[in-house]
Amino acid sequence: MSASQFDEFDRRMRRISKRHSKLSQGYVTSVNPDGLVVAKPQRRSRRGTIRGLVILLTVMFVFKGVLHAQLGAGAYEDRVNALKAGSVVEQAGAWVMSPDPLTLWISSQVVSLVR
Repeated sequence: MSASQFDEFDRRMRRISKRHSKLSQGYVTSVNPDGLVVAKPQRRSRRGTIRGLVILLTVMFVFKGVLHAQLGAGAYEDRVNALKAGSVVEQAGAWVMSPDPLTLWISSQVVSLVR
């Protein structure tokens, strides 16, 4: 086998492997006008990514609300202020954990459920 034949074979093998990996993640079959059944990779939707982001944000706000309800407003503010005095990463955490209207609303709902 010459070098050019080997290169052509190698390119074909890489193309087949790439198509196989795409098809292994899901495929849709269709029939061509000549009767040939063809499998095409299923397109991924961004809906799953958006859904994951919404779930992550929901969990974060619920966590903040429950933590605010558990600690109380004063202790929660003290801990956030302690984070503000720390490193850059801690300051970013303080910004994320600072109470916002949604967190305060969730906290009030949790307090009313517990008591």
